Amino acid sequence: MNKLAGKVAVVTGGNSGMGLATAKEFAKQGAKVVITGRRQKDLDDAVKEIGANVEAVQGDIAKMEDLDRLAAHMKRVYGKVDIIFANAGLGNFTPLEAVTEEQFDLTFDVNVKGTFFTVQKLLSLVPDGGSIILNASIAANGGMASTSVYSASKAAIRSLARTWTSDLKSRKIRVNTLSPGPIETPIFGKSGLGDEQVAAFKTSLESQVPLGRMGHSDEIAKPALFLACDDSSYITGIELTVDGGMSQV
Repeated sequence: MNKLAGKVAVVTGGNSGMGLATAKEFAKQGAKVVITGRRQKDLDDAVKEIGANVEAVQGDIAKMEDLDRLAAHMKRVYGKVDIIFANAGLGNFTPLEAVTEEQFDLTFDVNVKGTFFTVQKLLSLVPDGGSIILNASIAANGGMASTSVYSASKAAIRSLARTWTSDLKSRKIRVNTLSPGPIETPIFGKSGLGDEQVAAFKTSLESQVPLGRMGHSDEIAKPALFLACDDSSYITGIELTVDGGMSQV
């Protein structure tokens, strides 16, 4: 069954990890999917991997001119955006005393500013009853060492979903948050940690997960599909936690 037949979806950061898996699932379910990312080669590879019902628009969500170009493309080519999966983000895990202003600004520029203006720039194209999904993290609700900037940025995402639920209620646009736990994605390679540190970090995370393992990107894609389609027609403003039970026990 094509749960997204006739829908148009934008997936930011759709060139890898959770974004790529979700773009695949959306396309499989009949949506026309537009993915974004900063690197054209990665986008080209992702389009080939997804196959049908997809195209890529290169851009950085932290740059307003790139978001304006995305919005103009969506208006010109599709005329609407039924689903926004604001997935693009980054994490840099650094002890409090070692955080630099550059790291702080980059994290908030991408995770918070980028998410905010992605939705704002596309909002006029979202029909009444559309779905907006924000990718946050269980880190927003905890106090794991060396994640203060990342966790704060993801807490801001959760807050945006709440306020936008109120802002958009007259249009029946649903705004929900996905909060993944430890998911095997390329973000670990961009965290600022060395290979041995990453391996130790993953082992530590797995030991805290009741299901005993890292999650997979397609285990985010399916909950994202649920929030995107009519199966969740009476759900808005929530945080859907997908973490193998890590934050629940």
